[in-house]
Amino acid sequence: MISIDNTRHPFADLELAEPLQKAVFNLGFEFCTPIQAQSLAYTLEGHDVTGRAQTGTGKTIAFLLTILNDLLSNPKDDRYIAEPRALIVAPTRELAIQIAADADELTRFCDIHVVTLVGGEEYQKQLSALDKRVVDIVVATPGRLLDFVSNDNIYLGLIELLVLDEADRMLDMGFIPQVRRVIAQTPKKDCRQTLMFSATFSDEIIELAQRWAMNPVMVEVEPEKIASDSVTQMIYLTTSDNKYDLLYNLLLEKETEKVIVFNNRRDQVRELADYLHRSGIDCGALSGDIPQYKRIRTLEAFKTGKLRVLVATDVAGRGLHIDDVSHVINFSLPEEPEDYVHRIGRTGRAGAIGTSISFACEEDSFLLPAIEEKLGTKLNCVYPLDHLLEPAPPFVRKSRFAMKSRSKHK
Repeated sequence: MISIDNTRHPFADLELAEPLQKAVFNLGFEFCTPIQAQSLAYTLEGHDVTGRAQTGTGKTIAFLLTILNDLLSNPKDDRYIAEPRALIVAPTRELAIQIAADADELTRFCDIHVVTLVGGEEYQKQLSALDKRVVDIVVATPGRLLDFVSNDNIYLGLIELLVLDEADRMLDMGFIPQVRRVIAQTPKKDCRQTLMFSATFSDEIIELAQRWAMNPVMVEVEPEKIASDSVTQMIYLTTSDNKYDLLYNLLLEKETEKVIVFNNRRDQVRELADYLHRSGIDCGALSGDIPQYKRIRTLEAFKTGKLRVLVATDVAGRGLHIDDVSHVINFSLPEEPEDYVHRIGRTGRAGAIGTSISFACEEDSFLLPAIEEKLGTKLNCVYPLDHLLEPAPPFVRKSRFAMKSRSKHK
């Protein structure tokens, strides 16, 4: 097991292809994050790596640089359509789309073609993207990728680099049988480079790494250190009746520049987003029952600053990679401590400092001890100041997010 040190490693010291160095500089990246420094030391040399790291640590850039550097350093002629050289498998549509967006940023100065294959979007449109020109990298969710394989619309027998991102989530969501079928279509593990990333190193994850990778180097970033070092955490002790007023007033604070608000259920997300919209706060909603095209449009508006607030469920928010989120607000505490860690990982990304604010009321404060045990630290629990509990004003807009019934506030 390779532990992470705190030495600063400049990207300029890496032997990256010139177009990649230019892209990295253009994005403003100067120093590697710990997971980038340790994993790239092996992956750029062609070794298989299994990394334990939470979201927000920079692992996506690490495996994308590995793939892109290899493709640029070893160009291939006489290639055919729908025969990618690299494959990235992710558990959710949002994560796959984010990875592809990051790849687009890194390929700004080179001719590398990336195609995304995810459910919830038109199959024919994705097929046209595959057939339009020779594809270098495919980023896909397991189910949609198997659809293409089953229809003989993609050939994975020439894959040189395979990435399995958030393997623990794929395990939790029951995708491992599908992933096995995908991997069976690729070359044997001694004929490809395999990178695997997970938030945990459970026995199952370690067994999968040994099965799918060739003598993988195990690289680890402790999640407790991520949570405590880069995110300022605060718990507001309140009541369920005061939660909306508290949220509304917090969103008026100038420090809350770009905010993700988490709620536990899809109906709660839509209801809360509707309240905020009717209160005059521009926001978007992200949950599994919202059509995919609307989710993509909402994400783009949030990234570009057209929307300042995003209300999301855990599953919909899992794959979000947005570097400048200033605050994460847990309107409801998650039932699983692991989800709390993932939520706060949306802020304080890649070395930046972020703020996490959680509401604990009579309905869910019993969840705090398990979260503190997971983090290995006591959380700062305080009562909100009086001005933060001022009643939110009457609604000023009509409803935007369709719901069957509405009360004024909850």
